[in-house]
Amino acid sequence: MSRALVLGGGGLAGLAWEIGLLAELANGGSDLAAADTVIGSSAGSVAGALLRTEPSLQPSLAFQLAAHEAGTELSVKLDPELLWTMFGEAVSGARDLESALSRIGAMALATPTVAEAERRQVIEARLPSHAWPAARLLVTAIDAERGALLVFDKDSGVPLVDAVTASCAVPGVWPPVTIGGRRYIDGGSGSPTNATLAAGHDVVLVVAAMTMPARGPFLGIDDEVHELESTGSRVMVISTDDAAQAAFGVNPLDPSVRPASARAGRRQGRYLASAVRAFWAGAA
Repeated sequence: MSRALVLGGGGLAGLAWEIGLLAELANGGSDLAAADTVIGSSAGSVAGALLRTEPSLQPSLAFQLAAHEAGTELSVKLDPELLWTMFGEAVSGARDLESALSRIGAMALATPTVAEAERRQVIEARLPSHAWPAARLLVTAIDAERGALLVFDKDSGVPLVDAVTASCAVPGVWPPVTIGGRRYIDGGSGSPTNATLAAGHDVVLVVAAMTMPARGPFLGIDDEVHELESTGSRVMVISTDDAAQAAFGVNPLDPSVRPASARAGRRQGRYLASAVRAFWAGAA
């Protein structure tokens, strides 16, 4: 039986929630770090790297729970509704997903932001280990000009920090990341989870801090689950409950939301521990 863990985006709030959730699921007997494949997009790429490279998520969880100051993070004002409106305007009339994403990429390339090197230092500080793990970790990003999804892994020749920085490059907020002469934006731009990359695995656990309804060329999480199930995968999706969404607040990139978001993840992890343990073992 092959198993895949899919970790989606959600900003700093989503990262804290995922760390809290994953830590409690591990406490409840689910060895998610033993997944055959871990797929991380945006904040999920950080969580995936931590899960694959660290002996335990407990130090990362303790940091999230204690983080009341921005620390190495860069504070940014974000209006999710305004950003979604900008996305809508950018992709209006796009004939397909790659065309829509290339328009979002063009917007990102034209938006003034902090320097790439400054942003890279932030991601570098998030990852205690900067080497790719031996176990399979896939990190997603979008080619800003072509709109194509690219998947980095340990064989791609790209440093882990660069791959994760690209995956976390929220368009219109953070700078597109230069790798091999090309520019890349957030891996969750087309799908917050990119769950369909897990096709071919018997069991797929999707952890989605944020989900997106189907809109135009963009697939919703229900579409992705249906596609996976149509190929024979058994799928379980964990998304944020009302308490977690309240903890995220209006700006999921605000460092101050991390403690409350991590606590919300822990609550959900404890509640779901038994069900996830059975599912992950192939018994549910």
